[in-house]
Amino acid sequence: MVKALKSQEEIANEAIRHALKALRKRHLLEEAAHAPALLALSRPIASQCSEWKEKAENLQVELQQCYKAQSRMSEQLVVEVAESRASKALVQEKENAVADLQKELTELRDECSQLKVDLEEKIKSLELLVSENSELKAELEQKTAKANKAEAENKMLIDRWMLEKMKDAERLNEANALYEDMVQKLKASGLEQLARQQVDGIVRRSEEGAEFFLESNIPSTCKYRLSAHEGGCAAMLFEYNSGKLITGGQDRSVKMWDTNTGSLGSTLHGCLGSVLDLTITHDNRSVIAASSSNNLYVWDVSSGRVRHTLTGHTDKVCAVDVSKVSSRHVVSAAYDRTIKVWDLMKGYCTNTIIFHSNCNALSFSMDGQTIFSGHVDGNLRLWDIQSGKLLSEVAAHSLAVTSISLSRNGNVILTSGRDNFHNLFDVRSLEVCGTLRASGNRVASNWSRSCISPDDNHVAAGSADGSVYIWSISKGDIVSTLKEHSSSVLCCRWSGVGKPLASADKNGIVCVWT
Repeated sequence: MVKALKSQEEIANEAIRHALKALRKRHLLEEAAHAPALLALSRPIASQCSEWKEKAENLQVELQQCYKAQSRMSEQLVVEVAESRASKALVQEKENAVADLQKELTELRDECSQLKVDLEEKIKSLELLVSENSELKAELEQKTAKANKAEAENKMLIDRWMLEKMKDAERLNEANALYEDMVQKLKASGLEQLARQQVDGIVRRSEEGAEFFLESNIPSTCKYRLSAHEGGCAAMLFEYNSGKLITGGQDRSVKMWDTNTGSLGSTLHGCLGSVLDLTITHDNRSVIAASSSNNLYVWDVSSGRVRHTLTGHTDKVCAVDVSKVSSRHVVSAAYDRTIKVWDLMKGYCTNTIIFHSNCNALSFSMDGQTIFSGHVDGNLRLWDIQSGKLLSEVAAHSLAVTSISLSRNGNVILTSGRDNFHNLFDVRSLEVCGTLRASGNRVASNWSRSCISPDDNHVAAGSADGSVYIWSISKGDIVSTLKEHSSSVLCCRWSGVGKPLASADKNGIVCVWT
């Protein structure tokens, strides 16, 4: 391009030089043509000199005008050359822009071609996926048909299996009924002899596996201070005929402690909520926990595994107890205003009692036919376990009932309430046979648990100030105040063998007293 521009400039300059040469040559020729004529005329014709002179002057003027025209043409030529150069530069820019656009167009064409190739590949992949999807749909329909058929067969098999289980359960019920009748007859025949067998405060039963207890002493010393649960411990109990303590807390665990050494024996996991209450079967084989997860959990103590998860409540389960006659029946209460009776052998609910006031605590009677329940409205109610009918009720407290504890002989029931009273009722008449209270004793929560000693002589209850108060039932006076906790005491439990006494607080600390 540069060479082309140079050649054009040279051509223009050459044209200008050629034009100048032509003008000079014309001028010289005109001068040469006029000179002889002027000379010839001047000599013979002197009279015409002035006329010729005037023509010469006119010609000279004309020559000057030619020079001026030549100058103007030169200037115009220079302007046109400059405009030509500017036009050439603009053309060059346009050519460069056109080249760039052509290059971009080429790239876009290449990209478009690549996109077309990719689109064709995607279309092929989509067609393949559509065909595979059609095959999968057909396969799914076949599988669904097979699954429906298998489900129908499974349902039929389950129905047959349930029928067989019900037959087995009926046979087992009959066998258990016969066994329980035999046990009751044996117990009845040995009651008089049992009442007479007292040696150093020790009462025993002759039949194998029967309960025994020591005369309860009044504890005064904290033997062990256990950091049992994070977030608080609101439930605990002792194994039957044992000093082994079982605790449940806000950390969703149930722990088993040896109170002789203060060591942790084992931990039961699997609960999905805070443990609000605990109970244990009389053979010490199963531990049952009431949980804030709306469920009950049944552990096998020997293996530490959850044997049953009892579902059916729609709010937190705050109380649970197992029958004192048979380890088969369990009763629970929740904040869904229901009390449910469960069959542990079948693993499901057999009866549901619905009432307008939530139940905070409950207990089985000694014969296993009656349920005692303490409610938020302050009333103590008795229910028939078979029919679910309300047998009787009494206004036990002016505020919510927090705890129910049955004496060992089954004749007295202890209730505690948010009004800070601890009342003793005669089970047969539901009349108050004793009222215990102390100026500093304040019930800490709706599930604060008190207890009666195994010899039915004392009552222990925790307080919001961290103290444990012990009353004499016969005198109605405080015989001891235990101070070791730094937060509200939520639960007290006496070992069935007479000692020790255990207490738990909101910080998850458990104290073992002797």
